Amino acid sequence: MAKSQTKAKVANNNTNTYDFDLIIVGGGSAAFSGALRASELGGKVLIINDGLPIGGTCVNVGCIPSKTLIRAGEASYHASHTHFEGIETHSVVTDFKRVIQQQKELVADMRQEKYVDVIDDDPNIKWVRGRGRFTDEHSVEVGGKVYRGQFIMIATGARPFIPIVPGLSEAGYLTNETAYELEERPEHLIVLGGRYVGLENAQLFRHLGSAVTLLQRSDRILPNESSDLTEDLHKYLEEEGIRILTGVELEKVYPIGNEVIVQIRHKDKTERIKGSHILAATGRQGNTDKLGLGNIGVKIHGQGYVAVDETLRTTQPHIFAVGDVNGVAQFVYTAAYEGQLAATNAITGTHQKRDFSVIPWVIFTDPQVAGVGMDELQAGSAGIDFGVSKLELSQVPRAQVARDTRGFVKLIRDKSNDHLIGARILAPEGSELLMEISLAIRHNITVKELINEFHPYLTLSEAIKLAALKFTKDVTRLSCCAV
Repeated sequence: MAKSQTKAKVANNNTNTYDFDLIIVGGGSAAFSGALRASELGGKVLIINDGLPIGGTCVNVGCIPSKTLIRAGEASYHASHTHFEGIETHSVVTDFKRVIQQQKELVADMRQEKYVDVIDDDPNIKWVRGRGRFTDEHSVEVGGKVYRGQFIMIATGARPFIPIVPGLSEAGYLTNETAYELEERPEHLIVLGGRYVGLENAQLFRHLGSAVTLLQRSDRILPNESSDLTEDLHKYLEEEGIRILTGVELEKVYPIGNEVIVQIRHKDKTERIKGSHILAATGRQGNTDKLGLGNIGVKIHGQGYVAVDETLRTTQPHIFAVGDVNGVAQFVYTAAYEGQLAATNAITGTHQKRDFSVIPWVIFTDPQVAGVGMDELQAGSAGIDFGVSKLELSQVPRAQVARDTRGFVKLIRDKSNDHLIGARILAPEGSELLMEISLAIRHNITVKELINEFHPYLTLSEAIKLAALKFTKDVTRLSCCAV
């Protein structure tokens, strides 16, 4: 009943000059979330997709392929590097091509099951292949045919940003869109960039047997994070054999035979690094350059990103931009959230605002880097009287029995009300701790209340309780399970 009433409302607003209530340009998570939500509300939807296959970055060249290869690398690496004495183990990647092929099979299955099959039976959603381009404020042309929509959603995502380095294009390079297609393992991978994508892929290929050198322009990897976190992670990665150079200026790139040379300036000296492959992980840019947005008054900012307000409307109020293309929070789960919110605002005519006050995030290195809310610098800049509790994993029983005490859990609280305002975690599987903290922040659960909750003994989650206790107690002087 509710669906038919909503549909009637949309139809009444439609003067029969539109082919669809909502046209979505793009075919990733934001687009599909928006399409499904619009369909639930009774809207007629068209998805136009080109470039990456249906599913966009996450399923095709991002989350799914990278994380399954990360797991494959960890399985091999840890099989050869046991933390326990008296156990001898060994692992060799005997068929790199098969490892890659298995990843491709998973991607194909998930693309079919989670995207194509999801909309195939929905009579309200149609999708066409081709590159969409605006011909006017309500019209998008694709494959020589023009479609008109009452509302339009731009969900074209983002792609790797490649810096201007003499010789780089001529020498050739990989990105996250091509690295997972390799059928032969790189002998020596030179990674340009020391943030999310660079770090994950540097360790991924190192674990699968490649020599890896990582070059970072700033003085630290993950330069926006606190130095204690980045210094520890830097140390752990180097212990695994990854060479990391920071404060690097790229001068030029050139080939020699089947190899490539990256010439850099480092500590006032010129150095030439020889490798078999280059992976560019130097940032992202919005996929907007071929949409014709300048002709219809849609504002662009930064590296090709679409400017939006808090309701996800562009400078044309009937046109929305969601997901990576607006450059605000480039995660698959925030993209899906934005797609659903924008579709709701479009179809129902509402102005619900985006809420990104609590966004958990993860970098899938080993140990993992995870965070939510503010760190110390942000809390200080906000003028908050804050306190910090940093618990080394060497104080967590679960880590002790696993013989892997790398990392720490750091909690930040507002002293005035005992509320958590942020956390940073460096720990094996540390991402699994994030949601408890995220919920505590969102629902104003105090540190005292966290302490009073039961945390099963010998789980990693006990680290949250111990870190909370550490605000007021010396946890080294507590017995097991004591408070």
